[in-house]
Amino acid sequence: MQIFSNSLGFSWIAEDWCHVLIIWKRRFLMSLEGKVALITGGARGLGRAYVLHLARLGADVIIADIDLQAACEYGEELTAETVEAEVVNLGRRGVGIAVDVTDRQAVDALVSEGLDTFGRIDILVNNAGGNLRSHEEQAASLAGEAHYRYIMDINLTATIHCCQAVSAAMKEAQSGKIINVASQAGLWSGRDGGGMPYKVAKAGIVHYTRVLAAELGPYGIHVNCIAPGLILSSRAVAQGRNSEESRERLEPQIPLRRLGTPEDCAKVVEFLASDLSDYVTGQCIPVCGGFVAF
Repeated sequence: MQIFSNSLGFSWIAEDWCHVLIIWKRRFLMSLEGKVALITGGARGLGRAYVLHLARLGADVIIADIDLQAACEYGEELTAETVEAEVVNLGRRGVGIAVDVTDRQAVDALVSEGLDTFGRIDILVNNAGGNLRSHEEQAASLAGEAHYRYIMDINLTATIHCCQAVSAAMKEAQSGKIINVASQAGLWSGRDGGGMPYKVAKAGIVHYTRVLAAELGPYGIHVNCIAPGLILSSRAVAQGRNSEESRERLEPQIPLRRLGTPEDCAKVVEFLASDLSDYVTGQCIPVCGGFVAF
């Protein structure tokens, strides 16, 4: 048995150090070990960042996306052939499932397959959605019904579908962490009356989060959301957000004076997915460098 002493006279047995390291690893490096996370829109961008971040923390991951090869579209550099393979390379179990989350029957099938494969779903990250560039009118008084219904469907309706689909299993388990993804666009009007479909859809996610949290709280299920701001996702970069011109225009509007990264959002998802947030529910956390605070 090897014993170490320090200058203060305290003695440590080697086995004690090993025990401390094991506890530290489980608490800080593998805080989600034994958990299963379902992440929609997980094949690229912010969703992929959440997938890899939670896998590094020990979670097994169900990667749901309408296109499991989506990362290639925006030139993301994967460390393996697919995001699923990236998860496996991190030492975790991963499965990719192609699904259109606006289709409720498809979402029910997704959850059933996830439960059949892993036996549980502890964490849901509702990341699928977005604001596609369009020539359609975006003004609040003029936006066309077909366009705003589409934007509502891929954001708000899809979120509701996934929350409802996992609720029964989480109720039975008397635990669960649901993390919806809204946007800073859902927290402010922009003062110009534009962008109505996306802003209203994301605002709906914020309030749906609160209502669902009130319902599911007695079952030990936490429901929260994040509201990303101006983030350098692969799609945003492809659309020019990382250009010098865009940075010069956008960064002075942000109190922290920089654009966000996918990892900035993933760290907040970690907080909401782990026991660090065990007394937090019904909340929306902006991840925007202070943009919506002023």
